Amino acid sequence: MVIEYPVFWAHEGIMKKIFIICALLLAFPAAAHAQCYADYKAKQDNPLRLHYGVAELRGGCSRGTAQSELQQRLARQGWTLLQVMSVFGPEGLDQRKNSAGQFYLRY
Repeated sequence: MVIEYPVFWAHEGIMKKIFIICALLLAFPAAAHAQCYADYKAKQDNPLRLHYGVAELRGGCSRGTAQSELQQRLARQGWTLLQVMSVFGPEGLDQRKNSAGQFYLRY
């Protein structure tokens, strides 16, 4: 009796590396989303108020995630998101802190 294994099982070294990478990704899911921020512009009407802010993202590190997260967070406080300027890591926080003022990591 001959048992044949699929070709990819023959490459045991490669499979071990793939397994280790998958295990690490599953063990540390927060690391994939950790420390992601977006800067944005928002407004309120009657009277018109504008602000520039920086917020930490919780659901992922993309403009789409930033757009949906910030729309909801800002709307709860009566603000309308106008634009997501950029999405960045912790290395971009210091350069934006003064510009964001009271809206630095507020929402």
